Amino acid sequence: MQAATPQSPASARAPALEPHRALLNQYCAGCHNERLKTAGLLLDKADLARVPENAELWEKVVRRLRAGTMPPQGLPRPDNARVDAFATWLETSIDQAAKANPNPGRALPHRLNRAEYANAVRDLLALDVDPAQLLPSDDESYGFDNIADVLKLSPVLLERYLSAAWNLSRLAVGDPGIQPATATYRVRPDLSQNDHVDGLPLGTQGGIMVRHNFPLDGEYIIKVRLWRTTQDQPRGLEEPHKLEVTLDSARVFLASIGGKEDYDAVVKKFEWQKFDDRLTVRIPVHAGPRQVGVAFLQQSEAENDLALQPFLRSTIDPVDYSGLPHIDRVTISGPFNSTGSGDTPSRRQVFTCRPASASDELPCAKQIVSALARRAFRRQLTANDMETLLGYYQKGRNKGTFDTGIEMAIRAILADPEFVTRFESTPPNAAANVAYRVSDPDLASRLSFFLWSSVPDDELLNLAAQGKLNDPAILQQQVRRMLADPRFGSAGQELRQPVALSAQSSEHHARSAGVPRFRR
Repeated sequence: MQAATPQSPASARAPALEPHRALLNQYCAGCHNERLKTAGLLLDKADLARVPENAELWEKVVRRLRAGTMPPQGLPRPDNARVDAFATWLETSIDQAAKANPNPGRALPHRLNRAEYANAVRDLLALDVDPAQLLPSDDESYGFDNIADVLKLSPVLLERYLSAAWNLSRLAVGDPGIQPATATYRVRPDLSQNDHVDGLPLGTQGGIMVRHNFPLDGEYIIKVRLWRTTQDQPRGLEEPHKLEVTLDSARVFLASIGGKEDYDAVVKKFEWQKFDDRLTVRIPVHAGPRQVGVAFLQQSEAENDLALQPFLRSTIDPVDYSGLPHIDRVTISGPFNSTGSGDTPSRRQVFTCRPASASDELPCAKQIVSALARRAFRRQLTANDMETLLGYYQKGRNKGTFDTGIEMAIRAILADPEFVTRFESTPPNAAANVAYRVSDPDLASRLSFFLWSSVPDDELLNLAAQGKLNDPAILQQQVRRMLADPRFGSAGQELRQPVALSAQSSEHHARSAGVPRFRR
């Protein structure tokens, strides 16, 4: 008896490839060949035995087959079962090769864009800030503003991050040296103010509700400006109206405008400038984020005929000073005659302890700084980290109070490259060009910025420190927890890829699991 001749792997697969090659030759190769080169696809000589080596080509074929656009309408088409079998075979071949030899690419240093920066400051210091006031807009690529290789760090941008760190650290601790500043809030010009505006007290019409952070306990000036025509005349003074200013839904100011005297002053005497002074109030306010509302008290519809023609003047005519008055903008200035830092959410989050004596200051400072830096740097701190940050604390403490020292330490944390930029560590024993498992702290950071566009919370960091985050069951539980958190809904671009991927790996990622493989 003669022994059977062993077959090579290629020859063994040849019969299985014949139906797929026949389908290509019958329905595809007539257009996609070396002579016609339709759409740049050359399928007449494409090697089906080496599909994973030319994954980009076959990914294009799969997309066309799954969409039903190939072969084109009007040309002979295979039945759906053959198309599905061929597409599934291509996908399985690519996926199996990717699983056996993963090539997730290289994670680049990733600067926080301004949305991520604002979210991180919110979660770290309990400060809601407008990132547009702190940092310039970010460059975009493929419609995303968080791709690592386009988030450059220029010298000018570096200065803006340093300036933001200086301002935010003062706001977080309530620095008594904060000087008066003015913030202006404008009403959208396309917003109808003929009826009640959501968020404002019932029984009002028009106006604006803003959330303003008052940095210190003290006096603040709230100034309301009415919408004016191109001749700088306030609108809506034919009839008397009452304008109300509220602070956290409590009335703090009520002014009357309109009527014959005011109307004549505007139309005949051109004395419209006095309305700025009449709609200005100076009041004491406790520090912290407050809701400031400005609106007109709603009048009975029996007093006029506007209910019969509700949309007659629903848009603003640049020269028409009749109709209902509209709010144009609100400015808030202060603090003046400040009396202290107050009790703000940021101070409660930062100052987790208060020293009872001089000997308690350094231990308390260590507790505060370590908690903040651990979340800001998204990892466990080293002795060198603490030595550096406590050095900044001591410099601030030598110039002022305990709070001044904490302010200086926070400033150093916010200006540190490890806060502004996401770095991923490489294992010391990692071989070149070989994939390795991402460390738990880096996994926590990826997951947090992927779902929340912000820094990880303490629960995530604790699991990472214990080495439990790579457990599939724990990872799934954390993903579900994070999806249920309100921060998921407020993320800038939910479920976006945190790092730039190559074309091949991004195609595979989009089809495979729906969540990124946390491997490199």
